[in-house]
Amino acid sequence: MASKVAVLGLGVMGLGMAQNLREAGFETAVWNRTAAKANVFAQDGGSAARTPAEAAEDADVVLSMLADDTASRAAWLGANGALAAMRPDTIAVESSTASPAWIAELHAAARARGIRLLDAPVTGSRMQAEGGQLVFLTGGDEATIDAARPVLAAMSKQVLPLGPVGSGAQLKLINNFLCGVQVASFAEALTWIERNGLDRATALEFLKTAAPGSGILAAMTERMTARTYEVNFALGLMRKDLHYAHTAANHFGVPLTTAANAEQLFVRAQNEGYGERDMAAVVEVLRASQAPAEQ
Repeated sequence: MASKVAVLGLGVMGLGMAQNLREAGFETAVWNRTAAKANVFAQDGGSAARTPAEAAEDADVVLSMLADDTASRAAWLGANGALAAMRPDTIAVESSTASPAWIAELHAAARARGIRLLDAPVTGSRMQAEGGQLVFLTGGDEATIDAARPVLAAMSKQVLPLGPVGSGAQLKLINNFLCGVQVASFAEALTWIERNGLDRATALEFLKTAAPGSGILAAMTERMTARTYEVNFALGLMRKDLHYAHTAANHFGVPLTTAANAEQLFVRAQNEGYGERDMAAVVEVLRASQAPAEQ
């Protein structure tokens, strides 16, 4: 069983994950691009590393939770990257929402060093990360999943095996594609409601319990009406995920036209300064757009 775990990235998700590992009794080393976050974490136990390689030294499992392919590649394969510091037969876990193309590249690099890779992105946001209630969408061989299961279980309510490496990335992008399209369409619906004279509270209560109702619609109702955009899932990351999803689906001959339209709305919001806010803030670009003059 793993005794030392390294976590690369202490953002909205990674910090809660690292805290749960530490509370479960794992020796936890952390690295973060902004060192202050890692140093604060280490004050309560664990250790803060100056580089990904330093965090990965002597670790049985190294887990990455970073923003995108570029950040992940730098942490694993860049100067002072984690992969070169890992012992053969240890386990690398990529939990970032990444493109399948990058996961394939990382898998090849790990195999060349005798390192086992799981691609294991998660569903859930900040609250689930802090509460150890994530779901790992896991691609990799059964033996490696079993070896990593105690580590993953400390951060999650479910470890879902999906098939070979790359399967996790595919399902995570499908999941986020569906979420992003729903958020964009609900932002349009809410703006429509606010402009047409309907009682907003009555209309939204109906929609939450009618056929369109979903967990994400309920969450967006609360955040968009209160206009509170503390980050649970950053708007800029959803824009990135929709782009990755569009590219991945095109590989299989599936043009995600709805993803392309939703991505345009998220691009507008990011360009208007909402990229670091919660994805619910996408509604603000619609609220700010001028209503057409009466004919």
